[in-house]
Amino acid sequence: MTKTIIVTGGAGFIGSNFIFYMIDKHPDYRFICLDKLTYAGNLSTLTPIMDKPNFRFVKADICDRTAVFNLFEEEKPDVVVNFAAESHVDRSIENPGVFLETNIMGTAVMMDACRKYGIERYHQVSTDEVYGDLPIDKPELLFTEMTPIHTSSPYSASKASADLLVLAYHRTFGVPITISRCSNNYGPYQFPEKLIPLMIANALNDKSLPVYGEGLNVRDWLYVDDHCKAIDLIIHNGRVGEVYNIGGHNEMRNIDIVKLICGALGKPESLITYVTDRKGHDMRYAIDPTKIHNELGWLPETNFADGIKLTIDWYVNNRPWWQEIISGDYQYYYERMYGNR
Repeated sequence: MTKTIIVTGGAGFIGSNFIFYMIDKHPDYRFICLDKLTYAGNLSTLTPIMDKPNFRFVKADICDRTAVFNLFEEEKPDVVVNFAAESHVDRSIENPGVFLETNIMGTAVMMDACRKYGIERYHQVSTDEVYGDLPIDKPELLFTEMTPIHTSSPYSASKASADLLVLAYHRTFGVPITISRCSNNYGPYQFPEKLIPLMIANALNDKSLPVYGEGLNVRDWLYVDDHCKAIDLIIHNGRVGEVYNIGGHNEMRNIDIVKLICGALGKPESLITYVTDRKGHDMRYAIDPTKIHNELGWLPETNFADGIKLTIDWYVNNRPWWQEIISGDYQYYYERMYGNR
C-alpha cells in the first residue's frame, strides 16, 4: 500500500538520512521534504534523489502556517515525520528565541495542519536531553520513558515543550501521534559544528580540537541508520499516543572520542585544547531502549567501533561536502540551483 510522507527538516543530518533509508526501503511511497534551508539544511545533500519521481522538495518554514496548510491541501499526506528543529545547544544559549519559535510554534503549526486535514500518524522526533542528565558515578541509571522531564538548556526546554504540545493534541483533539527520544546521533552528513564531524574536519585540517571542560561528559551514541530504522518501525507499528526511547548502548566520554579520532587519522593528541565549559553542561546521557525492543523488536545494530570508522571514512572521502559548509558556500546552493527557475 502506497503512502505519502512529509518529512520536515529533511535537508538536515538525520532527516536526510531518514529519507535515503525510506526511499530505499519503501520505493512505492511518495516523500515530500519540507525544509527552510537554514544554516543546518544543505540541499546538496539531497542531490542523489532530487530527480526521483516519488520525491519532492519544498522550501518553506514550518512556522509559515499558510505554506504548511497549502502543502497539506495539495499533498494530503498520510504520515508526517517532524525532524525540523533548531538543535545546537550552544546556539540556544546565545539566542533562545529562535529555538522557541521553530521548535514550539513550528510544531504547533504542524499539529494544527494534521488536525485540520487528518493523517494516519504524526511522529515527533525528540531528544534524550528533555530528561536532563544522569550522574557519572551511577552507571546503572538510565533514562526510561517514565523519567521526569528536567531540562537544562533553552534547546532541551523547547523540545520538551514541543513534546508536551504533541501529547496534548493527542489527548484533546485525538491526533494520532507518536514521539521518539533519541540519544546522540552520528554518521554521514552531520553538520560540522557537532562534536564528531567538527573533530574530524579540524583534525584533517591540522587545526586545534576544542574540548569543553576536561571532556569527561558522557554521551550514548546512536548510529544514524539505526535511528532511521527505529522511526520506520514506530510510524508503522508503534502504538498511538506513546513515547519511545531510542538508544545506542554506546556510552563514551567526549575526550575518549576525540582521542580515538586523532588515532584513526594519525594526528597528534597535542591538537586537543581544553576550553571553558558550556553553561549548564549535562554530564551524562544514557537511554534504556527496552520498550521499543519489547514492543517492536528494535535493537541498535551498529556498535561504536564500526560506526565511528564508517563515519570517519565518510568525512575523509567526502571533503567537498563539509568544506563547502565550512566556507559558507553551501548556503548559496539553493539559489545557484533554483534561483533562475
